[in-house]
Amino acid sequence: MAKLYFAASLFNEMELAFNALLAGRMREELPGLEVFLPQEQGEINDKNAYADSKMIAKLDTEAILKSDVLFAVLDGQVIDPGVASEIGVAYQAGIPIVALYSDTRQQGGAHPEKLAALQVLAESQFSYVNLYTVGLVKLNGKVVASSSEAIEAIKQYI
Repeated sequence: MAKLYFAASLFNEMELAFNALLAGRMREELPGLEVFLPQEQGEINDKNAYADSKMIAKLDTEAILKSDVLFAVLDGQVIDPGVASEIGVAYQAGIPIVALYSDTRQQGGAHPEKLAALQVLAESQFSYVNLYTVGLVKLNGKVVASSSEAIEAIKQYI
């Protein structure tokens, strides 16, 4: 059975619901795929309980290293620091990475007014994502723009 590690921020209702929904889709559309979703790991992610940094790092790193592919959500104001760390672990271990970057500000990339706005201080119409982290993904996998594309890309690695 192929194993996937699901790296995503998990600190509010919106993130938790999205992660659960997409992990459910993966389990349904990719039979035989075991999805490790950190928010389901109560021993370290029950925020009413206690887990120190070493407990979290040990459990998540062991799960990444047992995975055949890492799926990472890059969306947000910035890439979640934990997700960036998980990408780094997967990259170093040679584990393929599929990353979701669905920021809608990337649309209209050829629009002349959007391109002209790049020359005006503080008027970029496009989002920014850390290029080092994205580079690690691209060196060992791919970045996709939708959940459906992510599921298709994961098929290549399982």
